[in-house]
Amino acid sequence: MGRGRGTPIAFPGTEAAKRVAAVFGTVAWRGKVFRPGSGDLKNLISILAIPAIRARVYRQASWLDGQECIVLDYSETSRVAGWIRDEIREASPGLYLGLVYGVGRVFGGRRLLDVSFALSFPPPTGS
Repeated sequence: MGRGRGTPIAFPGTEAAKRVAAVFGTVAWRGKVFRPGSGDLKNLISILAIPAIRARVYRQASWLDGQECIVLDYSETSRVAGWIRDEIREASPGLYLGLVYGVGRVFGGRRLLDVSFALSFPPPTGS
């Protein structure tokens, strides 16, 4: 629930990974705001963190291993990202790791992309 600070993960384990995270994570994509009441989220885009690019949020079996995950589904909510499906899981309290799938003809159905991300949420107040 609420605002998760986003960190893109590309070229893991390389020096380029830090640069991509710093530049892309500051200029283009800042994270996501989850709205449990409406079952959706909006991505925070640009250095101004403008809420845009909506996705439905629900639990389902992961395409990776069949275990439960949280799906971020853009197929019915976004013309810009309708070909994306994200899957996230909590790795430690307040830290979620995400995989990105490309979906559709361009990807031959569905394909795990070489891009992932992290979302970090502040601890609940009073903790």
